Amino acid sequence: MAKNGNDAEIDEGLYSRQLYVLGHDAMKRMQNSNVLISGMRGLGVEIAKNVILGGVRSVTVHDQGVAEWADLSSQFYLREEDLGKNRAEVSQSRLAELNSYVPVTAYTGALTEDYLIKFQVVVLTNLSLDEQQHVGEFCHSKGIKLIVADTRGLFGQLFCDFGEEMIVYDTNGEQPLSAMISMITKDSQGVVTCLDEARHGFESGDSVTFTEVQGMTELNGCQPMEIKVLGPYTFSICDTTGFTDYVRGGIVSQVKMPKKIGFVNFGKFERPGQLHVGFQAIHAFQKKHNRSPAPWNQADGDELLALAKEVNSAQTGSAKVEQLDEALIKKLSYVAAGDLAPINAYIGGLAAQEVMKACTGKFMPVMQWLYYDALECLAEEDGVILTEEECAPRNCRYDGQIAVFGTKLQDILGKQRYFLVGAGAIGCELLKNFAMIGLACGEGEVIVTDMDTIERSNLNRQFLFRPSDVTKMKSDTAAAAVKQMNPSIRITGHQNRVGPDTERIYDDDFFESLDGVANKITFRILMCVYYRKPLLESGTLGTKGNVQVVIPFLTESYSSSQDPPEKSIPICTLKNFPNAIEHTLQVSRCTHTILTSSGAPFWSGPKRCPHPLDFSTSNDLHVDYIMAGANLLAQTYGLQGSRDRAGVIKILQEVKVPPFTPRSGVKIHDDDTNFHMDFIVAASNLRAENYDIPPADRHKSKLIAGKIIPAIATTTAAVVGLVCLELFKIIQGHKKLESYKNGFMNLALPFFAFSEPIAAPKHKVSYYEIDWTLWDRFEVTGLQPNGEEMTLRQFLDYFKVCSQHISATVCFLTYS
Repeated sequence: MAKNGNDAEIDEGLYSRQLYVLGHDAMKRMQNSNVLISGMRGLGVEIAKNVILGGVRSVTVHDQGVAEWADLSSQFYLREEDLGKNRAEVSQSRLAELNSYVPVTAYTGALTEDYLIKFQVVVLTNLSLDEQQHVGEFCHSKGIKLIVADTRGLFGQLFCDFGEEMIVYDTNGEQPLSAMISMITKDSQGVVTCLDEARHGFESGDSVTFTEVQGMTELNGCQPMEIKVLGPYTFSICDTTGFTDYVRGGIVSQVKMPKKIGFVNFGKFERPGQLHVGFQAIHAFQKKHNRSPAPWNQADGDELLALAKEVNSAQTGSAKVEQLDEALIKKLSYVAAGDLAPINAYIGGLAAQEVMKACTGKFMPVMQWLYYDALECLAEEDGVILTEEECAPRNCRYDGQIAVFGTKLQDILGKQRYFLVGAGAIGCELLKNFAMIGLACGEGEVIVTDMDTIERSNLNRQFLFRPSDVTKMKSDTAAAAVKQMNPSIRITGHQNRVGPDTERIYDDDFFESLDGVANKITFRILMCVYYRKPLLESGTLGTKGNVQVVIPFLTESYSSSQDPPEKSIPICTLKNFPNAIEHTLQVSRCTHTILTSSGAPFWSGPKRCPHPLDFSTSNDLHVDYIMAGANLLAQTYGLQGSRDRAGVIKILQEVKVPPFTPRSGVKIHDDDTNFHMDFIVAASNLRAENYDIPPADRHKSKLIAGKIIPAIATTTAAVVGLVCLELFKIIQGHKKLESYKNGFMNLALPFFAFSEPIAAPKHKVSYYEIDWTLWDRFEVTGLQPNGEEMTLRQFLDYFKVCSQHISATVCFLTYS
């Protein structure tokens, strides 16, 4: 494959999971974008990592500063031996290893207008407000898309300016919907009724078009028209009174319409809010003192509050805050010097996704300011103020974190023993954050287990791995990679499945020794409840991500609620009435049977009637099927397959095929040549042709038939950032339900929602009037003090006495 450029082919082997998120068109647009990222502290390197993995044309990293101790708390490509060196120059070579298709250049000069003009997207971090405004005005005037990102301890800020007229080609990234029609009325606003097999899923304002309508043929192939939803099975369209009468059938399909959006100039923002004023006050403080407010310094906090009042009084209109939250502004001052890896991961993931939106026009950008804080990570008790001495710099790699939480928490972090199952995309991000925050960097330990080896397709989002690591074990490779980031981390790699068959390894002693577990599988959920260990669960699906925290005695377990069942397709639809490519792919996965029946009288109403296919070598779908079937059969008998399409067509046209006699026995082969997928695609598309369903290419077919989970590095980074913020709370021993946050995000919209975890449901024992939850239990050894086994009467007496003193009814009976 050629390097990224106008005519570059997309490396589907590398970008496969991301392609299912962005699509080929968006990927090609991204490959034409040169991106500048200014500031290579923790936030800047996080953004750069995600953008490089994404596959833009080029990335230039810029910084005029040198590495300091405080940078090492979150800048995972800086090491202690790099102190005093330019951050961009040190980071460049390590960032360049992430993706061979993306050239990475370091720049240490001034951001002049002549230099900025080279780029399609500019990202600013760690710059003064004056510099941000100067660069922003130039970029806006030249049509260069601008993103400003900033983090201050437990606070984050994001700003986007993509010009006065930006075209968004797809606002949400969801697959276009379609539905079969059962009725269309003639009315000033015609009402379309869909089959009641499933809800149509449309929303008011969507645009749709029609095909295969019998009778009211004016709708077939019409220009996309806007609809108004009337119910789960109905919606209204245009005036249909002049159309011919509707007879039967028809399919309505959603059409993604380009949308123009506009951004105001950086200097003309109108964003009310406490944090907006607070961040401006921070910039004013830095301009005056050439430093951030000192950690937990009361005098600096008072001065920042005074500056915030000055800033606010100068605001006009809706930008002016009616009443400043003085306690919030002071907390911003206390932690502003901090630099936290989880906050940088979260804001960095969001910012990198905005870069991709700027490059591609895919998904809705942030309009225009986004603010975030995680103050609930601080002590739960009101009025708790850390001392300057506790949070003062130590000239150690955790100075950026000590500035926020002090030294006590740092010591506790080092002693933690955590179990991580899986070193995939989420696992890699978790391990990076663990290393940066100092988890298990003292007497503790991180145990990571993963049975899988590294594949090339992993490299696009599992950023700890390199091409030379392909075929190596994930757990060992990931452990070695994070040891490079922080040599102090104590980490052990396993290659074991976690389940009943490994209970001798992950036994009572193992789980009792743990402080917590990250991510979920069913067996591990049971173990976390049994051993009363906190569980940090997270997951992603394309641009969507979720975080759930499970705390013993406080929250419900992950297994307390269940996900809705996977949507199934009725058997009658699959066999007789397919109307979408998903239906034909499902059949092709299970059989090699192609329907060629011309139908029977029971086809009526909106159901599709198939038509027979007459084979022709000029029909690509027919040749695809013959080649895929022949190659699959040849592979079964140990014969070499062929991709010579012209040769196969010539044989089909001119040569009489002799009887086939296999030279060896039948053998099922691994699908190294992808002949199985070729056959599924070909069989599905032939069946689709039977029913006049548009065919699907190999990429889309593989997504549907393989039930592949779309994935992108930006979502993973952001989700894991939120996970590690919950980890801070767990390690500090937070007891209030409202301190913890379950989170859900969809970076495509963009949408972010946070809620308190659900409290553990309480149940009452009628005969003792005692409340209990899934976390409560009696623990009975089954032995008397003298070592003899209890009788049944002794056990019942013991049970009765215990129930009067503790709230529990679940009994685990164990024998030593």
